[in-house]
Amino acid sequence: MQLYPKLITDALATVRYPGNGKNLIEAEMLEDDLRIDGMKVSFSLIFEKSTDPFMKSVVKAAETAIHTYISKDVDVTINTKTLQAQRPEPGKMLPQVKNVIAVSSGKGGVGKSTVSANLAVALAAQGYKVGILDADIFGPSVPKMFHLEAEQIYAWEKDGRQLLIPAEKYGVKILSIGFFVNPDTATLWRGGMASNTLKQLIADADWGELDYLVLDTPPGTSDIHLTLLQNLAITGAVIVSTPQQVALADARKGIDMYRNEKVNVPILGLVENMAWFTPAELPENRYYIFGREGVSRLAEEMNTPLLAQIPIVQSICEAGDNGEPAAVNANTITGLAFHNLASAVVEAIDKRNAELPATTIVEMKK
Repeated sequence: MQLYPKLITDALATVRYPGNGKNLIEAEMLEDDLRIDGMKVSFSLIFEKSTDPFMKSVVKAAETAIHTYISKDVDVTINTKTLQAQRPEPGKMLPQVKNVIAVSSGKGGVGKSTVSANLAVALAAQGYKVGILDADIFGPSVPKMFHLEAEQIYAWEKDGRQLLIPAEKYGVKILSIGFFVNPDTATLWRGGMASNTLKQLIADADWGELDYLVLDTPPGTSDIHLTLLQNLAITGAVIVSTPQQVALADARKGIDMYRNEKVNVPILGLVENMAWFTPAELPENRYYIFGREGVSRLAEEMNTPLLAQIPIVQSICEAGDNGEPAAVNANTITGLAFHNLASAVVEAIDKRNAELPATTIVEMKK
């Protein structure tokens, strides 16, 4: 028996692609690389993306069609190609990002997002290329802090892939799930859906070259943290806490998560938020509402630097609510505190990179 191209295409014309109901020839899924060598046949089928749910079944059906309509003796090799380039593998998703900073807290309500936003703004103001990823999938607040609640996010094609274009304000590139959901509706997602969305915000976005990518992580320890650790080589973590004992207890858990031998992400240092209250009209006065030096003592106990103590000033809340982070104005009490924090973080990262090997992603054992 002699094989020739029309025999192959006629057989493939009996196989329909479930996505559109057309056969493989009508759908133009046969690549122009058909090769015949005696009873050996090889060709490629084209799919739009590597995650096509019908890929395996269509390839199997194509092989069966050739054996059914031509001969069982045909040795078939079917390759697959995708129109959309594949997403980079975990650990290599952001090759142009030099440092990834995870800002974390053991519990909610300690001002972690405020610290994340102001750290990013302060770093950008100091001349660095900065991005912030709102990884708090279930409670995104970064859009509000940058007054971008109504921001429309678009995508463009780059290197064969459709990539999201981050918003940009105060020199900071910004992405958040908050750009894609109704801010007045609760986000009810299972863990897998949330993790997949987070991967898209990381890998399917055009972050470009960055000196620092700040991750505003959810409070506590969760699937989202695991997703970040499995996909990003995090340079170091900044732990935010208030001086209260209950907050400090949870901060210890956050530190332990990153220091776990399977995770091994360096702790860059601690930030004491709401360290004291200072009235705007009496800037020299300090009132320790939530306790005094609690985070300072914890930093000493955990052998990690105290990066900053951020006071409570009414303007810091107003600035966040108005979408203008306090760090935009370095001449205020809180603005200066966040700029000092940024400088301390830069110093801590430089020290970490000089003394420690690069962080690796967390590998899950099957």
